[in-house]
Amino acid sequence: MFKKEGRSESGTTLVAANCELVGDVHFSDELLVNGIVKGNIYAQSGSKAVVRISEKGRVQGEIRVPRIIVNGEVFGDIWSDKHIELAAKAAVKGNVYYHLIEMVQGARIDGQLVHLQDGKQEVAESKPAKAAEKADEDAAALVTAVKNQTA
Repeated sequence: MFKKEGRSESGTTLVAANCELVGDVHFSDELLVNGIVKGNIYAQSGSKAVVRISEKGRVQGEIRVPRIIVNGEVFGDIWSDKHIELAAKAAVKGNVYYHLIEMVQGARIDGQLVHLQDGKQEVAESKPAKAAEKADEDAAALVTAVKNQTA
């Protein structure tokens, strides 16, 4: 009855304003969230899939979709290997992993912005800055000098 293989038509899936969906969502074309999704949202990496969270939409879970447009609330990490747009009323409580990001004045993020190079997280070694090294050396010398004076 519902044939998954050989499907070529595209479509938009709607989570309406009067709807609350509990569980993970896997889709391939377009997902429009006007209601509430309590679960993770997934689409194939590198595809043309796009999720749009409207001003009244809310997602409580992780989003892993190539193209993401947020104008509502997201409570969880967002992963995009292509493009993320955070509109004026976007509120994200979680980390945002992005390749390209567009952020409008008024959008809020309570988390980290992490750039992805070719869909992979950049790993930067944490090396102390030369000024911090110098400050540590100066502090150690000062402590030694004070100890010598009091002894």
